[in-house]
Amino acid sequence: MIAAGIGLRDSANASELAALYDQACALAGISSETVGCLATLAQRAVHPAVQTLAARHGLPVRSLSDAELQAADARVATRSARIEARHGVGSVAEAAALAAAGPNAALILPRITSPAATCALARSEP
Repeated sequence: MIAAGIGLRDSANASELAALYDQACALAGISSETVGCLATLAQRAVHPAVQTLAARHGLPVRSLSDAELQAADARVATRSARIEARHGVGSVAEAAALAAAGPNAALILPRITSPAATCALARSEP
């Protein structure tokens, strides 16, 4: 299963997030139809941009706690001091993708960014 991890600011909008998600899938060489879920911080799961993207692709949204993200932090490739101070992980998008894809998941695309959002992809490993 492939999970798309999403990090975003309040100012993110649906078109920005959709373009970032499409770009992530293209960079990873996958079809957006192979993604099994979107994953993000619990407080961001209800953000209109996340809900619009989920509806557009028929995807469930995994709502993750800081503790769930922190459990995946050792596998995160990117480090943002600001995000680490706030959430205890180097990258919300990467940690969310890894946490949602499972304990043996690996990143297939480290986070990419737009002005108000981030996206990373992780795949479950057997």
